Amino acid sequence: MSSGVAARRDAKKLVRSPSGLRMVPEHRAFGSPFGLEEPQWVPDKECPRCMQCDAKFDFITRKHHCRRCGKCFCDRCCSQKVPLRRMCFVDPVRQCAECALVSHREAEFYDKQLKVLLSGATFLVTFGNSEKSETVVCRLSNNQRCLILDGDNRHEIEVAHISTVQILTEGFTPGEKDTYTHTSLLGIQPTLEAGSARATGMFLQYTVPGVEGVTQLRLMAGEDANASRRQAAAWLAAMHKAAKLLYESRDQ
Repeated sequence: MSSGVAARRDAKKLVRSPSGLRMVPEHRAFGSPFGLEEPQWVPDKECPRCMQCDAKFDFITRKHHCRRCGKCFCDRCCSQKVPLRRMCFVDPVRQCAECALVSHREAEFYDKQLKVLLSGATFLVTFGNSEKSETVVCRLSNNQRCLILDGDNRHEIEVAHISTVQILTEGFTPGEKDTYTHTSLLGIQPTLEAGSARATGMFLQYTVPGVEGVTQLRLMAGEDANASRRQAAAWLAAMHKAAKLLYESRDQ
């Protein structure tokens, strides 16, 4: 990819919406697959009372819209201002108590796991049904749209085209561990929550534009260096969290 194309993909612009300032991709097609669209606000005329505590709105009890869900609340039920990076807000925005809890949990992904995914880790990768594996460094691209595998050859997998994510753990038995699988065109459906066993690898299925059928690969952490294995396990744990967010984005 040329530097000019990469620059256009990463270019951003500042826009103002009713909810606040947002720093969004210059081109909508290059937005993060983990992002969420701003919700439509419930019209004022349709919410004479707080949608949480049922307090009646008047000149003293004013109504406020949660920037994440778009519902209407009184100040007591919608007083928290919390970062909402999945909608690209520059500053913390007003959210209801339920949405604020979710946004606080997601902040850990952006503050910790995302950095791990961008840094990358070393794995042994096997494509399709091949018995041959090669050593690669797998990382998330800076715009969060691709998994990049750098080895003897360079491979890019568009995150939006991933249909199955299966985290392999110690003592893994097929069908009994952490699986995210495509159940419709709208999203990756999680079928099991993360277990406590250490992650050792990942199985992916994805589509490639212009190629018929589904492509698959398996990433396995190497056995040669403890530091490398710990880094790979941390990367896989971060990918598990990313798969959850990706499912939520598609199911919006």
